[in-house]
Amino acid sequence: MNRRKVLTLSGVLAAATLAGCTDGEQTPSGAETPVDTPTETPTDEPSGDEPPTGEPDVDDERLAALAAGNAAFAFDLHKHLASEKETNLFLSPYSVSAALAMTYAGARGETRKQMEETLHYTLGEELHPAFADVRAALDERETTEDRTNGEEVDAFQLAVANALWGREDFPFDEDYLALLEEHYAAGLRRSDFVDDPDGERERINDWVADATNDRIEGLLQPGSLTPATVLVLTNAIYFMASWQFEFDPQDTEDGAFTGLDGTDSTVPMMHQNLRTNYASIPDAQAIELPYVGGEVSMVLILPDEGEFEAVEQNLDADRLFGIFDELSDAAGDLVLPKFEFETEANLSKTLRDLGMPVAFEGSADFGGMAEGDGGDLRIDQVAHKTFVSVDEEGTEAAASTAVVMVESMPPDWGELRFDRPFLFCIRDRPTDAVLFLGRVVDAEAMEGNR
Repeated sequence: MNRRKVLTLSGVLAAATLAGCTDGEQTPSGAETPVDTPTETPTDEPSGDEPPTGEPDVDDERLAALAAGNAAFAFDLHKHLASEKETNLFLSPYSVSAALAMTYAGARGETRKQMEETLHYTLGEELHPAFADVRAALDERETTEDRTNGEEVDAFQLAVANALWGREDFPFDEDYLALLEEHYAAGLRRSDFVDDPDGERERINDWVADATNDRIEGLLQPGSLTPATVLVLTNAIYFMASWQFEFDPQDTEDGAFTGLDGTDSTVPMMHQNLRTNYASIPDAQAIELPYVGGEVSMVLILPDEGEFEAVEQNLDADRLFGIFDELSDAAGDLVLPKFEFETEANLSKTLRDLGMPVAFEGSADFGGMAEGDGGDLRIDQVAHKTFVSVDEEGTEAAASTAVVMVESMPPDWGELRFDRPFLFCIRDRPTDAVLFLGRVVDAEAMEGNR
């Protein structure tokens, strides 16, 4: 892929796309303008990607706490999914955490407590301003220009978008909507889940594709939305950047890559002699590859032979930040494979296992989302999909998360067939007095004296 040409073109497209993603409905080329629009929030609230009020008031301590919590959640999530199967894995903990933070804003009681512990939310109500801090900081790095062959090109893109898709006529709490608009720039789009759930699914998937330069398609699978769907909370993140020190494609050669199972495969290996940050740590080595602009980088960790499982299992947020601290200026040869793959996962079971089952059950309390007696809401699924591509020029990555919320419905027991002996009683409900008690065990005697 010619990343520089793609960046130059996609820079214009992304700007237009994200304007539509955050400020209102994006209309595909050639399609009619939809009649529905995001629900208006109070006029004194901000819209789109503009900071809530004036210049962003970024709190460094708040940012540090959010980063630490997000890293802790990242390793919990990674280890749980990695334990299920031996395959490549690529996640966006930020995307998952942001989508669930918008959900957490409406959680109450035990539901809220479990989400706090599982997602490592340590900031309480300050969590939402912290996510606004991150968004403001990322917005400052949205694009970076680089001069190549005397021409200025976009060499760096980083864009984040959020959106809410709410069932028509559902009484969403205005304070809840205002909070998400202020801190997440997430406007509400009214959706016809009752009569056209699959059409709304395609509409959401189109929004995700637009927000990720078509790298994330089909986030929500057919049948994932039903007439019981009340709200879908979505986050999308797109990243494309050139290496600060690019690899020469002429130095790329086929080489052997030994998989976790010990088998060798031939893959294209990039080669470069460079000076950058490096660290030798117990049982592993680490190297940092900065992207153009220098503010964002990729840190690669290479466990010693035979030590991958141990290093992966022992790696946590504190150790990762410790590796960051150990990185220092060094020089040497680097051999790195080109790679590109996708990861797709329904995180519902994973999040249950990690400690927040109540959010998915009929006893869930998301009372902060609805006005008055607005119905009992629970999370039905958390869909997550990612894409990553690494080559000689740089990296392209995208991710999206959708939290699908439904009204809790009475359990469906299927068919209950009383075709064997059974007991029964007649009770007075207000007092629980058992007025009659009986059993049926003899089919021939059922007819009585009729």
